[in-house]
Amino acid sequence: MELARQALVEDGAAADSLLTVCVYRRRKIIRLSLDGTHSAGRRGSHWYSEHQALARLLSQAVGITVHSYVYDPQEYEEVMAFGKGQHVGGERLPYDEVELPECLDGEFDDEAFARMQARWPLGHLAWVYGVERELLLELHRMPATRLKLNGTESEPPLEHLLRGIAA
Repeated sequence: MELARQALVEDGAAADSLLTVCVYRRRKIIRLSLDGTHSAGRRGSHWYSEHQALARLLSQAVGITVHSYVYDPQEYEEVMAFGKGQHVGGERLPYDEVELPECLDGEFDDEAFARMQARWPLGHLAWVYGVERELLLELHRMPATRLKLNGTESEPPLEHLLRGIAA
């Protein structure tokens, strides 16, 4: 929780922001996000693109590679990787630079498009995690726990939520 509080300060998010935790236990995927007015809607995806303190701090503290992703379905998708507190890789794909597959008999080729998306940043990250791209896009809709970062903790501690999830 202390790292989330530190990230909140470093990223300049509002003090009443929450740490939202979603866990997909089958593949040991944990989604953490600093949520508040700054992260709502399309503006939120752009905010996350520029504010990566939580991913950076976690990678340094836990000693693992932390992947962070941003998805704006109208503009771009982006994946960033952090290791030992440093940005170590990633890719951003603006959708206006994508050449769509040819239409067959006047019909859009959905299968060719799905194969294309598998090579895009979120598709590659899904491959790394061993899940479908759609799962990553839906993580924010999975059951979540929202933890207050302002010091008044009545919720279970983060360690309790992550019990059994090995790095």
